[in-house]
Amino acid sequence: MCGIVGYIGPQSVVPVIIEGLRRLEYRGYDSAGIAVAGGPEGLALRRAPGKLRNLETVIADSPLNGSFGIGHTRWATHGRPTEENAHPHRDGSGTLVVVHNGIVENYLTLKNALIAKGHRFVSETDTEIIAHLIEDELNQAAVAKRNGKQTDAEANTAEAVLTLDEITPTIPLEEAVRRAVKRITGAFAIGVLSAHEPNKLVAARMGPPAVIGIGDGEFFLASDVPGILHHTRNIHFLADGELAVLTKEGVTLTDFQGAPIPLKVQRITWDPIQAEKAGYKHFMLKEIHEQPRAIRDTTLGRVSLDTGHVFLEKLDITDAELKAASQITIAACGTSWHAGLAGKFMIERLARLPVEVDYASEYRYRDPIADPHAIGLLITQSGETADTLAAQAELIAKGSKTLAICNVVGAAITRKAHGTLTTNAGPEIGVASTKAFTAQLTALFVLALHLAQVRGTITDAESLKLVDELSKLPGKVEEVLRAVDDQCYQLAKIFHTANDFLFLGRGIHYPIALEGALKLKEISYIHAEGYPAGEMKHGPNALIDETLPVVCIATKDPNDPSSVLKYEKTLSNIQEVTARSGRVIAIAIEGDEEIKQLVEHTIQIPQAPELLLPVLEVVPLQLLAYHIAVRRGCDVDQPRNLAKSVTVE
Repeated sequence: MCGIVGYIGPQSVVPVIIEGLRRLEYRGYDSAGIAVAGGPEGLALRRAPGKLRNLETVIADSPLNGSFGIGHTRWATHGRPTEENAHPHRDGSGTLVVVHNGIVENYLTLKNALIAKGHRFVSETDTEIIAHLIEDELNQAAVAKRNGKQTDAEANTAEAVLTLDEITPTIPLEEAVRRAVKRITGAFAIGVLSAHEPNKLVAARMGPPAVIGIGDGEFFLASDVPGILHHTRNIHFLADGELAVLTKEGVTLTDFQGAPIPLKVQRITWDPIQAEKAGYKHFMLKEIHEQPRAIRDTTLGRVSLDTGHVFLEKLDITDAELKAASQITIAACGTSWHAGLAGKFMIERLARLPVEVDYASEYRYRDPIADPHAIGLLITQSGETADTLAAQAELIAKGSKTLAICNVVGAAITRKAHGTLTTNAGPEIGVASTKAFTAQLTALFVLALHLAQVRGTITDAESLKLVDELSKLPGKVEEVLRAVDDQCYQLAKIFHTANDFLFLGRGIHYPIALEGALKLKEISYIHAEGYPAGEMKHGPNALIDETLPVVCIATKDPNDPSSVLKYEKTLSNIQEVTARSGRVIAIAIEGDEEIKQLVEHTIQIPQAPELLLPVLEVVPLQLLAYHIAVRRGCDVDQPRNLAKSVTVE
């Protein structure tokens, strides 16, 4: 969950790395550091606790330069966010550094073994162990060479203090890294450089993401594409078990056994300007306003406005297998899980196929029943979420084919899936997901419609009508953005001091209540809870008083009898709240005069079919959370204790 940027090339290395880290700071911002080699200081290191600007201050006070380097922004897992725990971490000689994203699960065992050999540690992190492991491998090789190529066991017992001249020429850095990572249990994406191997960066991956950028006479390492997108769009996504060596001559790739692997360079089509704020105060606000485009791009080329037919290419799941599917098993985390809950309603309503929705972090621990006719559906913005990857592995192990809904082309989850629906939302920098969520809802609707067409549970006329409504959705989102932003700003003035919020919804609107509550708690630090409206009387009524704001999603599709029934029941729930002096903010359909008479505040959205209403409903909830957080003085884009891509379990 950390940001990593490495560089070798003709440009001044420090500005390249700092710029890249700034674009990746959403991945972690507890501390930051940079290591540069090939300059007057040999291996120069600067680190600082807190955000990247603190590191920039340190560098301004104590400049450094060199020909190659690596940098890191940290999201703390082992050890407090202090300078000594910041990356990069040195080995015992001080001539080798490591940056790391992930968790070394056996770090205590490794640390104790290294201490027994005389290694001294100065941080609380698991990452420092990796630097010392690489040093240990170099040391063992040097001892073996000095003592006549002894066995590893003999080399260990004969180990002594060696000069750097004895250590340096024995094995190359990449071989030491290759040997070291075989001793690690856990997840890692690492970058390594040594002062004694000029203009060389070594990277290895097992779990968390890492990408290699191929430029014109320059080469990059990063933990995510936005960190290097301003320099190159030619990217190799490092796979599990791959090790890359970057030099001024190019990039070589091997597996952990040393066998060569060809580079698979992909062209990234994101425009770098998409990763900038474009005049908005925060990335989150920009991304809220990018939702109409994200929805359009997610449907583009996948639906026919003439026939209503859905086209999903590159699925290694046949129509016959889709027809024979016993159920869909959705696994996701956080906001993506909420999208999955809404997707359950879409798929079951349209395709008449049972759907289970699991937290990915819980799926493999409940001993799920194997069903080779079930299809797994993984939903993840980054495609690198560790828990979701683990759920995918469990599904595959039980014989299920898997589909992925993902926002990153070539991400880990897509490489193992039998088919992928990319959401085409573009890079999402704000930690609290907005446009990725509505793009996921859109992709789920398209998938549900495709399943319905394959399984014959929907007529051509019904398909055409729904596709027409889908095509109108971006315009309706634009309408919501224009109409309700100021209203949410004014509501924030009233409710920003609240200590608690309750969000209510029924049916497909319940996941949107959950998402509204999550957005508020993520960025404003107000306790908020999403609840099924019908469950109010089973406990939450006890919380209601004149200090509790209650956001009720009370929309309806007048052409859908079940939607009208849910609406009527929700009105009854609203009356339960107002009878207990709760302060209601209702999300309702334009022209609904009845609900205005019942509640204190009403936010109106355009009419749409019920299965598409969630996309419209969530927009005012995003804006409300945003304006409340801003008014409370919170860091909207980088909320405390969170990171954008959760690549550890």
